[in-house]
Amino acid sequence: MAKTKTAYFCQNCGAQYAKWIGQCTSCKEWNTVVEEVVQKEGKKTWKSSTSTLQKASKPLLVKEINSDKEIRLNTLDLEFNRVLGGGLVPGSLTLLGGEPGIGKSTLLLQIALKLQYKTLYVSGEESQKQIKMRADRIHPNSENCFILTETKTQNIFQQIVALEPDLVVIDSIQTLHSDYIESAAGSISQIRECTAELIKFAKESNTPVILVGHITKDGTIAGPKILEHMVDTVLQFEGDRNYVYRILRSLKNRFGSTAELGIYEMQGSGLREVNNPSEVLISKNDQDLSGTAIAATVEGMRPLLIEIQALVSTAVYGTPQRSATGFNAKRLNMLLAVLEKRAGFKLAAKDVFLNITGGISIDDPATDLAVISAILSSNSDIPIEKGVCFAAEVGLAGEIRPVQRIDQRILEAEKLGFQTIYVSKNNKIGLKKTQIKVKLASKIEQIVIELFG
Repeated sequence: MAKTKTAYFCQNCGAQYAKWIGQCTSCKEWNTVVEEVVQKEGKKTWKSSTSTLQKASKPLLVKEINSDKEIRLNTLDLEFNRVLGGGLVPGSLTLLGGEPGIGKSTLLLQIALKLQYKTLYVSGEESQKQIKMRADRIHPNSENCFILTETKTQNIFQQIVALEPDLVVIDSIQTLHSDYIESAAGSISQIRECTAELIKFAKESNTPVILVGHITKDGTIAGPKILEHMVDTVLQFEGDRNYVYRILRSLKNRFGSTAELGIYEMQGSGLREVNNPSEVLISKNDQDLSGTAIAATVEGMRPLLIEIQALVSTAVYGTPQRSATGFNAKRLNMLLAVLEKRAGFKLAAKDVFLNITGGISIDDPATDLAVISAILSSNSDIPIEKGVCFAAEVGLAGEIRPVQRIDQRILEAEKLGFQTIYVSKNNKIGLKKTQIKVKLASKIEQIVIELFG
């Protein structure tokens, strides 16, 4: 029998050491070095149920490699397919992370119930009755989804060999444990070993596997950083639990773009795909209200129109408040300084509150002009005309700067019935004939005069 050997690894960067040290010399992080088993006693690897396994690969010339597009597994979820790049790739390993209670299990169970393929949903956190109650609420008439409550990988693989599913969902990787590692479930060694066994199974059987991963208090996926390197795709499911909207992002994708995102609405019967989020994120209020502006932004590859609300009021206390929800507070302070310095508006003694409706967060600098317009509208108590939107960045000199993919923003605004869009004078617009009126601006003073006279 081989003797058990251990080594010390940094959880953050993966550096290896012969003994424990307090600070990793590679990434300079403290208390990230832990002991891991590198050689197990009498380890038996998982064997595929099929008798014909792939033989050792041979080197090929680039021109000899088959470049046909891989066949993907359609999940019947347009938003999930969009983020993955067209569907699940056979033999791939996908890791889905997100805060507790955000809807990770609901999303994957919903996909498993919809599929026409044989699916095995493995849960180490909930009982079969709990999952059954949720399944009845989401999709009660599924005939291809099998539920297994198990945490030992050896028992899971026995059921996989007997069932031969087309898709395996593991909820979650932190609850699994292997007999080959003598440590508690959720430890660094167990997560690493269980993931390695699942990768071997996925590649040998050509079966896609989806893992659910917990996240830490700082928003990163729990476990060793190498977990994200081992899998093929890393997805992030995020959103405010006080709101109904959820965003699915791709942080890593070996088979597609990481610029795509999917939007869902949480309902009592599960998650509803939001195919046109712009109509949802803009209020249908017919009254003219001051302090609101519409920004044409881009999230991933998808153009969105979002509503920005601002409230400017006289400061009650000595120090004025600056509060932003869904927007970078430091950028808000910068834009307020630009307004005071370049446009002459005295906002130093006033409270400013900013909110992006729908509970989503936006980092696109193209929202700058809409933010400034909403603040000025609230300050002067003059509403912005209906049918007007904005897509431009504001510089420190008060100039209106161009943004990327302006044509997509203009087309999205036109599709939703807007009559006017303000963009930078320096933007190169490729569109020839549009119903929407495109107004070019170079400085914020020009916007102030046109909108508020």
